[in-house]
Amino acid sequence: MTNFMKEALSRQQMNISEKAVGQFMEYMDLLLDWNSRMNLTAITDKEQIIQKHFIDSLALLKYMNVSGKVIDVGCGAGFPGLPLKIACDEIQLTLLDSLNKRIGFLNEVMERLSIENAVAVHGRAEDAAFDKSHRQVYDIAVSRAVGRLHLLCEYCLPFVKKGGVFVAYKGFDVEDELGEAQKAIKEMGAVLERVEKIEFGEEFSRSLIFIRKKYDTPMKYPRKPALIAKKPII
Repeated sequence: MTNFMKEALSRQQMNISEKAVGQFMEYMDLLLDWNSRMNLTAITDKEQIIQKHFIDSLALLKYMNVSGKVIDVGCGAGFPGLPLKIACDEIQLTLLDSLNKRIGFLNEVMERLSIENAVAVHGRAEDAAFDKSHRQVYDIAVSRAVGRLHLLCEYCLPFVKKGGVFVAYKGFDVEDELGEAQKAIKEMGAVLERVEKIEFGEEFSRSLIFIRKKYDTPMKYPRKPALIAKKPII
C-alpha cells in the first residue's frame, strides 16, 4: 500500500515526506481496526481509503499554503484535518466532533503517530463557536461534513478570524448550493472567493469552495439546529 499511496500522490502532483507516508499507513491500520468495533467509515478497501480519504483530504494542498491555526468542524474520523496535519506538521490543528467515541479514536491515532500541536475536542459547532478559545481565532476552517453549504457556513465561519478562510469540501456539482448559500455567506461576514474543481481520475471528483472572512460574524450565530431548520438563511 505504501507504493500505491506514493503513486496516488504523484498523479496529483503532491509531495509529502517519507515519514508522512508511513504515518498514513499506520493511520489506515488504526482506522480499519477501530472500524471493526464502531462505525467510522463505510470505505474499507485500502486503495479506496487512500484515494477517497487521504488523497481527497490532501487536495487542498494543490490550491493554498495550509498554515497557522486550523480547525476541522465535524471531523468524523479525522478527514480532512488530520491528513492535512500529517502532511503539514507545522500547523496547529483542532479536530471538533460531537461523538465522543470518535474523539477517542482520534486521540489514539495522534498518540500512536506522535502528532503534536493537535487536539481533538468533543463538542457541537453551535456550542464550541461561542467559546472564546475557538471563536474567530482560526486562520483556516475546513469541513467535509454532510450538509448544505448554507448550513456549513453558519456552523463554520464563526470559528474563522477576519482575513481567514473557510474551505468546504463538496461534491462536483455545487452551483445550486452556491446560489442558495449567498445570503448566509454575507450574513456571516464573508465573501465567496473561488471554487476549485478536481477530478481524481474516473473514480470520483470534488469541489473545494473557498469563502473568505471579511468582517466579524454577528454574535447570534451559529444558532441552534432547531432554529436553523425553522429559519434557514437562504
